[in-house]
Amino acid sequence: MRLKFLGKGGSGDGDCPTLYATDQNSYLVQGWKTGQPEMVEIPHLLLGFAEPNTYIGAPMADTGRGTFTLAGRPVTEPESVAQLTLADDETAIEVPKLERTFYGAV
Repeated sequence: MRLKFLGKGGSGDGDCPTLYATDQNSYLVQGWKTGQPEMVEIPHLLLGFAEPNTYIGAPMADTGRGTFTLAGRPVTEPESVAQLTLADDETAIEVPKLERTFYGAV
C-alpha cells in the first residue's frame, strides 16, 4: 500500500495522529491506541486534512474532549507499517474514503 501524507496534529512531540490517502481509494488513520486493535482515537482537527470532496467513511464517536474514536481494519502489513512513524501509544487503521455528496438547497 502506497501512502500519501495529508496532515498531522494533536500532540506536542511531533509524533502526532496522522492522516494518509492510500493507493487503494482509502484512508490510513494513525491515531492513539484505545485497547481495541480496530479502533483509534484522533483529534477533531485531523478530519480537516481529508482530500477535497471526500470524507472518512467510518462511524465515529465524539469523546467530548476534542477527539473522536473510529474503527477500521488494523494495518499490520510490514511494508505499510514501515512507512509510518508510530509513537508507543499509536497504531493505524484503514478506513473507506467516500465521495461527499451535497444534499442542501439549490
